[in-house]
Amino acid sequence: MRRVRLVPTIAAALFTALPGYAHSSGSTLVINAAVIDGTGAPVRRASVRVTGDRIREIGDLQPKRGETVIDARNHVVAPGFIDCHSHLDVTTKPEANAAISQGVTTIIVGPDGFSKSPLSPYFREVAAHPPAVNLGSFSGHNTLRAQAMPRQDNHRPANAAEITAMQRALAADMSAGAIGLSSGLAYETGLFSNTDEVVALNQTAARRGGLYSSHMRNEDDEVESAVRELIDIGTRTGGPVHVSHIKISTKRLWGVAPRIIAQLEAARAAGVDVSADVYPYTAWNTTMRILFPNTNFADPSGPAAIFRDVVPADKIVFEAYAPNPALVGRNIADIANERGVDPATLYVGLMQDLLAYQAAHPDQHEIEGIIGFGMDERDVEHFMAWPNTSICSDGADGGHPRGYGTFARVLGVYVRERGVLGLEDAIRKMTQLNATQLGIADRGVLRRGAFADIVIFDPATVVDRATMQEPTLTAIGFDLVMVNGQIVYRDGVRTEARPGRIVKRSRK
Repeated sequence: MRRVRLVPTIAAALFTALPGYAHSSGSTLVINAAVIDGTGAPVRRASVRVTGDRIREIGDLQPKRGETVIDARNHVVAPGFIDCHSHLDVTTKPEANAAISQGVTTIIVGPDGFSKSPLSPYFREVAAHPPAVNLGSFSGHNTLRAQAMPRQDNHRPANAAEITAMQRALAADMSAGAIGLSSGLAYETGLFSNTDEVVALNQTAARRGGLYSSHMRNEDDEVESAVRELIDIGTRTGGPVHVSHIKISTKRLWGVAPRIIAQLEAARAAGVDVSADVYPYTAWNTTMRILFPNTNFADPSGPAAIFRDVVPADKIVFEAYAPNPALVGRNIADIANERGVDPATLYVGLMQDLLAYQAAHPDQHEIEGIIGFGMDERDVEHFMAWPNTSICSDGADGGHPRGYGTFARVLGVYVRERGVLGLEDAIRKMTQLNATQLGIADRGVLRRGAFADIVIFDPATVVDRATMQEPTLTAIGFDLVMVNGQIVYRDGVRTEARPGRIVKRSRK
């Protein structure tokens, strides 16, 4: 692979990009670039000048005396990618290697109804110890419920007083700069809320220009009903609504993606601002609790129904299991067969062991997770091709390969190999479309005055390497990543620069 070449100009020293480098003064000129600006416009040949944290010029430019010059011949120069659904924790991993190694310069956390709360002190903490990437956050519905409702009495819709308390907390998060409200209506305790509760909260977010992003109540047998609820929320609040990681996770409904898209298109035609995001995998990754829709963790009927009707037990593997790490990577059917029990009984037993472990280790996090191979590739491609679908990872630092592989996989597999998307449209879905849906200003596009979040990659070689067995393998083909004008990643090596900033939703 030909690497991006940095060349000296008049009186300029050759830039070596050693780890620890942080370009904070002067200017940088990227020459011989195939510029894809994020808008969906065709690729064009141009040079890009960066001064400080901003793009200052794009066009037919000549190097200035003392200017650092980057030769991007045969490479694409694009806006840094925006991950609208991330589980990266930059307080523990400020280097954000999973993100920057695949060209991501901005991550949005707090999805699925779970967020830091309140957001204001969290934003101050991140700003005081900046990560390598920019960061924004949703305010999470489940988190708001945990604060407003008694722990021993939250398996029900919130009452008026509790909704008012949640609205106050949400308003404070919105004032702090939250992107909007996220929900996880398939998870405790959000699954016990009703539509009226969600509407009341989303009215608070919508009045402040916020986006409602939902892990819907159902992504399998009742997915069309869940989409109808999302559209109803958008209709009743007048605010933008968004399907988080859109999917069909039951074999019985594989192939109905065009029907779901028709639902969304009809809503848009009726004036509802509805959109979606998707990741390029047929396997999901979630908590063990999701297989107990009745939330009775001693009742095998829930897992039994899931194994029978949604995803068979041999298609679900453990991504993490702290009580017995030897189970990681193994599927439920094999473990059950080995122990001489049926899969549902096994699962209940493992869940009880997990609950006991959690009680004994209350401060330990990320102690369990399952991966289910429950989607069809054709549905993924249909959803990805919908013009209003952006790209997300739903990933973290390990576990599922999407954390390290999503954006590279889209470019290498869905663009170059399969032609599901054109290169310019794929970049749009990773950049400007995400920025527009999230309400983030001056990012996700290459234009004069925008922040200098930039990725340079080789379109002929870029591809993911992360697998289920080795989920933290970094992608190849990314030669340089710049965040706010500082280089954070070059030729497969991250620098020590930490120029990330808090991004907030622009008020309308």
